[in-house]
Amino acid sequence: RLRIEDCSRHHAWMPNLATLISILDLTVKDRAQLALENAALRHQLAVLKRSVTRPKIEDSDRIVWIMLRRLLKEWKDALVFVKPDTVVRWHRRGFSYYWKRKSSSRPGRPRISMAIIMLIKRLSRENATWGAPRITDELALLGHAVAETTVAKYMVRHRRTEPSQGWRTFIQNHLTETVACDFFTVPTATFKVLYCFVVLSLDRRRILDINVTPNPTAAWTARQLIDAFPMGTAPRFLMRDRDGAYGWDVRRVIRMLGITEVISAPRSPWQNAYVERVIGSIRRECTDHIIPMGERHLRRVLSEYVAYYNESRTHQSLGGNAPEPRAVQAVGQMIAEPVLGGLHHRYSRAA
Repeated sequence: RLRIEDCSRHHAWMPNLATLISILDLTVKDRAQLALENAALRHQLAVLKRSVTRPKIEDSDRIVWIMLRRLLKEWKDALVFVKPDTVVRWHRRGFSYYWKRKSSSRPGRPRISMAIIMLIKRLSRENATWGAPRITDELALLGHAVAETTVAKYMVRHRRTEPSQGWRTFIQNHLTETVACDFFTVPTATFKVLYCFVVLSLDRRRILDINVTPNPTAAWTARQLIDAFPMGTAPRFLMRDRDGAYGWDVRRVIRMLGITEVISAPRSPWQNAYVERVIGSIRRECTDHIIPMGERHLRRVLSEYVAYYNESRTHQSLGGNAPEPRAVQAVGQMIAEPVLGGLHHRYSRAA
């Protein structure tokens, strides 16, 4: 019998003979009905194996054999359609799938909110010299516990190799020692063009000097700078553009006064934004409403406006006060003093 079963593994016609011998053996020995059913099932499986080249196996079938491998001692002898190595491979695949599902609910570190991500980007954008450790410490002081590697992941990458401050930061750090100057034009009643030169202190947005000329030469511009900084009041920095009026005479006077020039890039008026804003205010509040008869007339009008601008006109950037601070007057009758013929008014209270 054993020889026949061994041969049945190599010859297709042998499983029928092995099944008949098993039935006869069970009958002679009066085996239980369950053993007969087992033999009948094995015969059917042998027939099915001959007729089906590659049976279709579902995931549920794989799970059954994985369980039988753990529960049945001689599980290899019960295999018909697949090999023992295939069942072992199913088991390993199921083990990997089990732990993948178990760990997929919380992969890695917990996610951080979008608000913290935007805060990291803001800190790195506003502070170009800060690295990940500095931003991590700052977030901790703000009540956000974030890992340094997470901060490094969401930081804004600056284009420059070495972080550099912007123009606004530079000006804020040197307002008390920085002035700006620029030219603007005003047409007269006879269609001539007059050139106005303005010097502005960036500390309190105070106009230091303003003058008018029909021919802005380098010598005339240098003289205006000397008049704007009398008796050792020269600042440390002077911001200007690349106008041709700043010739050799101007640069010589600037060096003589001990001033460092900060020259804006070509066609970049936004880099000298404070003086450009003042020129816009002069246009909107003064020169756009008058027609100057000549150089003397325009100089007188601008002088009156500059006095009003420095002493009375309020500025949002100065906390609602003037470049030359005004004291709060809460008692007394209000008095209105016209400026530029009533174009503006200066208000105060009588003592």
